[in-house]
Amino acid sequence: MIDRYTTPEMRRLWSRENKTRRWLDVEIAVCEGLEHFGHIPPGTTEKIRQNARFDLARMDELEQETRHDVMAFVKNVAENLGEEGRFLHYGVTSYDIVDTALALLLGEACDQIIARAKALNEVIRMRAREHKHTVMIGRTHGIHAEPITFGFKLATWLDEMNNNIERLHQAREAVRVGKVSGAVGTHANIGPEVERYVCERLGLKPAPISTQIIARDRHAQLMATLAILAGSLERFATEIRNLARTEIREVQEYFAPGQKGSSAMPHKRNPWNCETICGLARVVRSNLFPILESMATWHERDLTNSSVERIVLPDTTTLVDWMLQKFATILEKLEVYPENMRRNLEKMGGLVFSEQIMLALIAKGLSREEAYTVAQRNAARAWAGEDFRQAIASDPDVQKHLTPQEIEEAFNLQHHLKNLEHTFQTLAI
Repeated sequence: MIDRYTTPEMRRLWSRENKTRRWLDVEIAVCEGLEHFGHIPPGTTEKIRQNARFDLARMDELEQETRHDVMAFVKNVAENLGEEGRFLHYGVTSYDIVDTALALLLGEACDQIIARAKALNEVIRMRAREHKHTVMIGRTHGIHAEPITFGFKLATWLDEMNNNIERLHQAREAVRVGKVSGAVGTHANIGPEVERYVCERLGLKPAPISTQIIARDRHAQLMATLAILAGSLERFATEIRNLARTEIREVQEYFAPGQKGSSAMPHKRNPWNCETICGLARVVRSNLFPILESMATWHERDLTNSSVERIVLPDTTTLVDWMLQKFATILEKLEVYPENMRRNLEKMGGLVFSEQIMLALIAKGLSREEAYTVAQRNAARAWAGEDFRQAIASDPDVQKHLTPQEIEEAFNLQHHLKNLEHTFQTLAI
């Protein structure tokens, strides 16, 4: 992933140095397991642990000869060992090392992303509390519907992020699985007891069964989870972009002193950070498809998954980590304009209270169809430019059934907000 969309934590995690270090961690754990069960001489593991090291440049040289990155790694480490080097990579196949190391890396990446998601939740919770009673219009199909508050809107984001965090925990458990079962997974040259020992030492679960690789449904689950999370961030960012439109202008991304919105138009203040989130969500979603296709391998293993995973697993986890951090900053600094929210809500003279008029008429004995017709007839007058409240008050059918006080009560904003406390308590805001 390019530096522009990379956090320092993910850059370190997916560095070649760190990946190779994880390979070595697994190799040493395998030696420890073999020694524990008496398959290699006592003291072998300690000698390997003390002397094992690798050099990435030397590995590159060796890979020109071996045409195999893991064998280049094994040869390079063995060059720094004595007689004990013959027990390095003993009884295992390459993907015993690669897949188990990948489980460690993906687990660490999940931990990082979960921490970012929780940090975003705290920002959402803080802004939701701040705007719990900041009244605005709720919109459906882009059209005014009924009143809500900005805090209520943010509460829906919190609930969705809670679901994302739960899915991340599930996906983390799915991918934190190792395998040390040999060339086709039959434990022919390295026993299940060693596999269990190695995985336990590394903090992983052993795969119940594997071929030469761990089944890729686990990795697909993680990628699907990340795609859903990116979709949530895109939804939130799209909402900010819409609310920031000049005609609406209920919120605005923070605009720093000296910041420029356009090279040609000095007045521009664009929601460019949110647009970036939306664009990157498309990349994350597109990365899911090759992983889904990598689930199908020929027989006990082929290489079609390898090249895909070298790109999309680091890139996608890195992107999502960056997106979470960026959106938390966007929301924390988001400028909110309650006066514009109130002004937009009050457009068309209370048109958004049409349902309350209809329900009040039904309560007085009209059929639903009759009440709907009366409310809609007056709503049409409002769409044509009249004040809805005045249209209702002057309608003979309304006057026949509702007193002026009952009409006034139908336009009571607090009716729509009376259960805010329930929502906020449910979400522990």
